[in-house]
Amino acid sequence: MRPIFIGLLAALFFSFAFIFNRNMELAGGSWIWSASIRFFFMLPMLLIFVRLRKQVLPVLHHIKKYPKEWIIWSTIGFCFFYAPLTFATIHAPGWLVAATFQLNIVAGSLLVPFINKSNRSIPIQSVFISIIIIIGIFMMQMEHAENVPIKAILLSVLPMIVAAISYPLGNRKMMQLVNGELNSLQRVLGMTIASMPFWILLSIFGAFSHGAPTQNQLVQVFIVAVFSGVIATILFFYATDLVRHDNHKLAGVESTSAGEVVFALLGEMLLLGFFVPSFMTIIGLILVIFGIILHSILSRLQDKRTLKSNRAVS
Repeated sequence: MRPIFIGLLAALFFSFAFIFNRNMELAGGSWIWSASIRFFFMLPMLLIFVRLRKQVLPVLHHIKKYPKEWIIWSTIGFCFFYAPLTFATIHAPGWLVAATFQLNIVAGSLLVPFINKSNRSIPIQSVFISIIIIIGIFMMQMEHAENVPIKAILLSVLPMIVAAISYPLGNRKMMQLVNGELNSLQRVLGMTIASMPFWILLSIFGAFSHGAPTQNQLVQVFIVAVFSGVIATILFFYATDLVRHDNHKLAGVESTSAGEVVFALLGEMLLLGFFVPSFMTIIGLILVIFGIILHSILSRLQDKRTLKSNRAVS
């Protein structure tokens, strides 16, 4: 239950990204700056936190030892996740982007055979529970989909499919590479450092194509960097680290990202004057919450089974 709770807390802070990215887009800010500047803000903050714990050198040594792997999986896990996510906010409200991103719940489970070297079994129970969440998300999207062009739907859905696959893929491959040698905070710092080449190139493109970011956008990106970039990412990575050897529990933690839909929807209603949810949207929300509860129950049952197994062996 503890990893599930931490995952839900991470989802709350992650929702700030969806809300503020949409707000910046509506105000005329470029998605390129919303994406790249967040990581430029994150880097010094993470360096300070890790430096205070005197844990920066192990991160640099590990990157120096596996430079290619760090750059590849950090680019996939951070860049191919967050750049498409911010791009999608051009064509859809934040809660809808958050809803589509929940495809990562199923993607994380289905990627198991291609990622794990030993335990390659797909957590079937977790997949079925995740499908309940996806059905709820689909119901939440239906009302919006009826009022927007097909092109806008594709330009929001397709980038989010890339993001939904990239995030669990990059996260899990980095967990395998680090293999417990670095903690969650160190891993986030390392991935931020290794993703810098991508963000620098993207920001150069943004400078030539969109000009400099506004002061208002810089302030909002800073808020996103603190709450979503640093706090949420560290919490989520810590939760996944706790259960990294159990596919069922890992799928349960990843499913807590569905809470982002609820938090983003409520946030847009309160902060952006968003519409009152329809009956269909409310039913979808209930299914999402129900799915998270089922994942929590499954995780708890797995804890009990593991405890009984360990007692039997001892």
